[in-house]
Amino acid sequence: MSTPQLTRPKEPLFSRLPVISHLKKSVGLQRGMLIVGVVLSGIFLLTSIFAPLLAPYGYSQLSDDSGSFPTQEAPGAKHLLGTTVGGYDVLSRVVWGSQTAVTVIIVSVAMSLFLGVVLGLLSGYFGGWLDRILVVVADAIYAFPTLLLAIVISIVISRGQSSFWGGIFSCAFSITVVFVPQYFRVIRAETIRLKAEPFVESAKVLGASSVRIIGRHIFKNATRTLPLMFTLNASEAILTLAGLGFLGFGIEPTSAAEWGFDLNKALADTSSGIWWTGVFPGIAIVLTVLGLTLVGESINDLNDPRIRGRKRAGRTPAPASAAGPESPTNPAEAGKS
Repeated sequence: MSTPQLTRPKEPLFSRLPVISHLKKSVGLQRGMLIVGVVLSGIFLLTSIFAPLLAPYGYSQLSDDSGSFPTQEAPGAKHLLGTTVGGYDVLSRVVWGSQTAVTVIIVSVAMSLFLGVVLGLLSGYFGGWLDRILVVVADAIYAFPTLLLAIVISIVISRGQSSFWGGIFSCAFSITVVFVPQYFRVIRAETIRLKAEPFVESAKVLGASSVRIIGRHIFKNATRTLPLMFTLNASEAILTLAGLGFLGFGIEPTSAAEWGFDLNKALADTSSGIWWTGVFPGIAIVLTVLGLTLVGESINDLNDPRIRGRKRAGRTPAPASAAGPESPTNPAEAGKS
């Protein structure tokens, strides 16, 4: 008489989402860091979505029904965070700036993901001369500083006078060039490991084409670490955009609000004791980057079974048969292979 086998019920899709699943596994200080990161990132995302409702004025608005806005006015009832030297409302510029930052993240990271994943899958699966050339190119690109490359591309694309999409793509292209090798190395390492697995060998024996094997068997398993890399690279994308604006190669104020540009214009105000024009855009950059970094680093720790084991040392470990095999998915380690 055979004994029935007990199988664990499959969790709902919502519980298996990257941040939600990591939140359930986290404990103690690690959970607190992850929650703080999620809250800060959520505020940033919601602010960008509801910017037209939250901002009291437009990002380039200089007057209302009562007349022109005063320049360098201290925070008050009408302008909660004051006004800039150009007469822009600081609160409106900070709120609208989140929308610009989200656009840069989406465009740059989407292009990096597409190119890095495609090249990594092809290089890792086929190998040979294609793999050797792509690895050499990826290593060479690491020598290019992100901000310097962004300045050069900004000059080439828009000659230093960036419109909204000109500034977005100038920053996005430079970030893409620098981030593609990171995604490429991670996906390539996972593809090399997966193509030696029995299920891939079985698919080859059954006559499956290379396109089917890559698309149906390797792609899903090789891209599990991408949510982690997205959060880590998103913060660097914001810093690159802010650096461009601070150096004067960002987006013009009449085209969009951008935190780095506002910091550049606030430099002359510091010697006059006008602090509000630079403090609030700076705080927005710091809190946004901090939130994204906390989320990324927390996911990175929780993806590593060794670190997660130390975090949960006070709890009773689950049986090996119930927990199932688990392999480290730290992209930093995979990228070194």
